[in-house]
Amino acid sequence: MKKDRAGAVLVVDVGGTHIKILSTGSKKPRKIASGPDMTARRMVVLVKRAAKDWSYDRVTIGFPGPVVKGRSFSDPVNLGPGWKGFDFRKAFGCPVRVINDAAMQALGSYHGGRMLFLGLGTGLGSALIIDGVLQPLELGHLPYKNGRSYEDYVGRKGLAMLGKKRWRREVFKVAALLKFGLQAEELVVGGGNVKKLKQLPPGARMGSNSNAFAGGFRLWSSRS
Repeated sequence: MKKDRAGAVLVVDVGGTHIKILSTGSKKPRKIASGPDMTARRMVVLVKRAAKDWSYDRVTIGFPGPVVKGRSFSDPVNLGPGWKGFDFRKAFGCPVRVINDAAMQALGSYHGGRMLFLGLGTGLGSALIIDGVLQPLELGHLPYKNGRSYEDYVGRKGLAMLGKKRWRREVFKVAALLKFGLQAEELVVGGGNVKKLKQLPPGARMGSNSNAFAGGFRLWSSRS
């Protein structure tokens, strides 16, 4: 790791299929294959190797699960073991901030006011920002109907169970319900499965994976 650029940040977006990285001043993200054997320690090794020619002295990690007091709270469902409580600062040898991946994309999507972010992916990622204050949420695990959760209907499992047409209708229902319940002024819908929607829910705008990197960079400027 080179440290000739003070304040440069390396953003690491951890996913079940790929780990994507981008550093301050770089234009094109790099991808690392991920999967059920990906441990936290192996992720660090591979990221360091992939970013060896980039300059950075701080790291943001977008983690696919709950984050408590700056640390991963549990092992992700789709990845290997060893993530819970892992000391990323020690492993990277520099300051590290860990944030829920949906919250990171929400932060990069934020323009002001009261915004709800919903990420359509394996589950249902969610975060709320009110006047610049970010609150990660776990709305996907709340009960929805028929003894199943929100993400059982609008996550990957729901897509397979319902088919695209019915799944799209559920996305619209859930988006309207959560936006109303949280009194959000704006709704941003992102995640890997947003591209499977023919149109967005009323009043929503589409998120972008690039916003995750923007959020990773913004995390340091907003909290430093």
